[in-house]
Amino acid sequence: MANQIKILGVLALATTLAATAAGAQQHVYPLRGQSHAKQHKDEVHCSQWARSQSGYDPAHPPVVAQAQPAPVTGSGSRARGAAAGALFGAIGGNAGAGAAVGAVAGGVTRRVRNANAAHAQNAANAQHVADLEASYYRARRACLSGRGYSVE
Repeated sequence: MANQIKILGVLALATTLAATAAGAQQHVYPLRGQSHAKQHKDEVHCSQWARSQSGYDPAHPPVVAQAQPAPVTGSGSRARGAAAGALFGAIGGNAGAGAAVGAVAGGVTRRVRNANAAHAQNAANAQHVADLEASYYRARRACLSGRGYSVE
């Protein structure tokens, strides 16, 4: 599970970087003999329109929010782990040692779950920004295509 979440995070980052690279290399070619001045005017207009449609501004991209793992304190994981450890420890003849081991195991389990949840949230945040950026470049391409340009 932890590896899957890490892989999702890496894929989201790779998607973001690929979209950035693809957008930064968007080339516009006039198909109807438009002048350089007309092309520049159309590109500016289409960029503004794409920003308004997508909510994304490539000059000021949003910062991807980074979620931090929630603390283990107050979750009850250690108490549940201690109770389970004491139960198994009593069977083995040492309830105190079993409770201590169970408390540590319960805390570690919660910490791993919290870290996995934070990784999943970070991947979702990165994917959201990548989706906004891709939407901007699709809108810009559509606008320029409608005005008689080839966009690659």
